[in-house]
Amino acid sequence: MSAAQETHARTTPTVTLPGRPCSAAAALHVVGEKWALLAVREIFFGNHRFEAIARNTGAPRDRLAARLRSLEQAGVVERRPYNERPPRYEYHLTDSGRDLAPVIRALLDWGDRWVLEDRPVVMIHKPAADPGNEDPHRDGDGDVGADPHGPARTHPHAHDLDAAWICRTCGEEVVMNTLAVDVRAPGWDRSGPRAPSPSDG
Repeated sequence: MSAAQETHARTTPTVTLPGRPCSAAAALHVVGEKWALLAVREIFFGNHRFEAIARNTGAPRDRLAARLRSLEQAGVVERRPYNERPPRYEYHLTDSGRDLAPVIRALLDWGDRWVLEDRPVVMIHKPAADPGNEDPHRDGDGDVGADPHGPARTHPHAHDLDAAWICRTCGEEVVMNTLAVDVRAPGWDRSGPRAPSPSDG
């Protein structure tokens, strides 16, 4: 686990699932349903109210409400009041939810390459001029596009995002032929559950 990962407290209760012990399976248990990730996408895009999330995802309202409740229980989103009478709430990403941004980006990239012929949504990188320079196009939660109708390229150094997967330890770009899997769950190896050996006690 990297130092960056260690700084975040776990908000989602540990789950026990059938099959291989795996963080990917645990993550999909929380956010793997279509409407859950699309709701996260919309909040990440800066759409915080239920009506906008429902319109932009196309989700049935009852299904969306259930997914937002489960995301809130899992600590991925939080509700914040914006109206007292009648009570109305907006949805915002927590630290856990914001850490899903690379997942949304990866799905966009994969869909651009393998599913759609055009690019209906493009992520724009607007690097800060210096480390302390806040991007005025992000809201206080780090969501992109504080002005949903404004141009994405008003930043002087804005460009289409072309992100790479970089190893924090060595600084090199990660490609598939440089990867190996180290299975550390007791009683499992890459092929699946292994037979107990005398050394297992």
